[in-house]
Amino acid sequence: MDQTISDFDIHLFHEGTLYNAHHTFGAHLEKQKKKVTGTRFTVWAPHAQAVSVTGSFTNWETGKYEMTRVNQEGIWTCTIDRDLTGEMYKYAITTASGDLVLKSDPYAFHSELRPQTASVVYDLSGYKWGDQLYRQRVRKRRPIYERPLSIYELHLNSWKQKEDGSYFTYREYADELIPYVKEHGFTHIELLPLTEHPLDASWGYQGTGYFSPTSRFGTPHDLMYLIDRCHQEDIGVLMDWVPGHFCKDSHGLYMFDGEPLYEYDSFNDRENHEWGTANFNLAKGEVRSFLISNALYWMHFYRIDGLRVDAVANIIYWANSEPETANPYATEFLQELNKAVFKENPRFLMMAEDSTDWPGVTKPVHEGGLGFNYKWNMGWMNDVLDYMEYHPFERRHHHHKLTFSLVYAYSENYILPLSHDEVVHGKRSLLHKMPGEYWEKFAQWRLLLSYLITHPGKKLLFMGGEFAQFDEWKYVQGLDWFLKDYDSHHQADHFSKELMDFYTNHKALHEFDHDPQGFEWIDADNAEQSIYSFIRKGKRKSDTLMVICNFTNVTYDHFELGAPFEGKWEEVFSSDLQQFGGTNLLNQSATTVEKPLHNRKQSLTVKIPPFGVTIWKPAKK
Repeated sequence: MDQTISDFDIHLFHEGTLYNAHHTFGAHLEKQKKKVTGTRFTVWAPHAQAVSVTGSFTNWETGKYEMTRVNQEGIWTCTIDRDLTGEMYKYAITTASGDLVLKSDPYAFHSELRPQTASVVYDLSGYKWGDQLYRQRVRKRRPIYERPLSIYELHLNSWKQKEDGSYFTYREYADELIPYVKEHGFTHIELLPLTEHPLDASWGYQGTGYFSPTSRFGTPHDLMYLIDRCHQEDIGVLMDWVPGHFCKDSHGLYMFDGEPLYEYDSFNDRENHEWGTANFNLAKGEVRSFLISNALYWMHFYRIDGLRVDAVANIIYWANSEPETANPYATEFLQELNKAVFKENPRFLMMAEDSTDWPGVTKPVHEGGLGFNYKWNMGWMNDVLDYMEYHPFERRHHHHKLTFSLVYAYSENYILPLSHDEVVHGKRSLLHKMPGEYWEKFAQWRLLLSYLITHPGKKLLFMGGEFAQFDEWKYVQGLDWFLKDYDSHHQADHFSKELMDFYTNHKALHEFDHDPQGFEWIDADNAEQSIYSFIRKGKRKSDTLMVICNFTNVTYDHFELGAPFEGKWEEVFSSDLQQFGGTNLLNQSATTVEKPLHNRKQSLTVKIPPFGVTIWKPAKK
């Protein structure tokens, strides 16, 4: 038995609790006195008759470096007395039926550039981080629940491309992306899956190399540089992560040793027909060790600040079950995952993309929940986008679509997502969803983003949404940056910057995001005019904001509404400013009168612009 693999680690791996499995499995350089003396390979393939390591260093001849079977459960290992840094390799596996298959390393740290599929021996050590001040600030800050959280979701392939259509490198993206994100006021970026994947059109959601950042944009150290630079500019980095299913390409995890291994044995449980992928077998301890280790790997080696966990509904319910039946192995896995993550870093973000009504997604595990700290509010997203697509004078018949979200707004810790899924596959861009003439589309786009910012919950916007891209997301090419040369889109871009700055600097919009005391309706029932008015509160009375949203193109010069308390109020934000492309129907200030309205002792009279949001704050004395 190879002495570099301990019996205890082997026990933990099979049990499902080896949370640093990437230290044991994969390709590792062995060193003595800082000098590399060999390269050790370790793989799990219990159904194999034999396994060897092949690669560029053997001219892809198989059988030259045979691996030794460590235990009956199928761990194989060997050490090659050479420094193989940068060499390409695969495992040559002889299956139980005698077939020979070549497989990429599930634990590889680097991969060959697609369409090639070999793993690459890579030493992750050696990068010198410069984000120490950022990490200190994060530890000292108040919990994220009380602070602004605004996420810019993006797909590196199609955010921006070079003139010849090629991609920027991770290092080049640092220069292109970071100033842009900072200028627009987002607190975090969220990258669509970075794990290695063979098909560009999958956007990274059908992965093969879970420990290997895609080589489309460079090396692992190049990615570390991008994240480091983000941190130095106080930008958090999140990543989409897909622990539910994986790509079925022949070089990957699928039927890894000739039989189901990482996937379920049963065809019905294994096959994910919607996406043409295979579902991870979350009942197996070895698969749990693989996935939980992977989450911690991204945290430790790349200093990722959080994971958006994809397709949680697909995880917690058995595939193809009618009616939907909960998978107890999956819920146990998610609970163990979140416990392991938060034990390592209590401030890490674990965000569930969950379309179900599963209770307690963001409740701690010790209270019976799944243990995430955030959940995407898919109900809010679906309702608000459905509502916006109605003709403005039909909206009065669907008024409840915008009020219903407040019935459950505090049942979980929510993120409000206007994500990539809503602007692709014929769904049209946010701007193009809006009905009416050109000016009306832009006014309603400003209205939509203002409603996003003022509604309880943290914020997420997909790239292009910040300057009102007209066409839906085209993932094969860059965003339509030329649109910024047109006044309407230039004004839209300016609006989104000002809106995000307003959100960040007004505590009432984030201090009580997850506490009912932070929100109060003024009038939730004005369906006939499609006007919604509400209050957002901070810890101090002086931080109170009054928000009025008009979802029709009717202008009101004298609109009365009940005020939270008496005195002088000032308009501190309007989506209708001329510099944003609006009609410039503005208020300076208004003082309450002793006229009861909306169950309040005093009221105000204000102007409300068409398709406009106007926000008020108590005047300073």
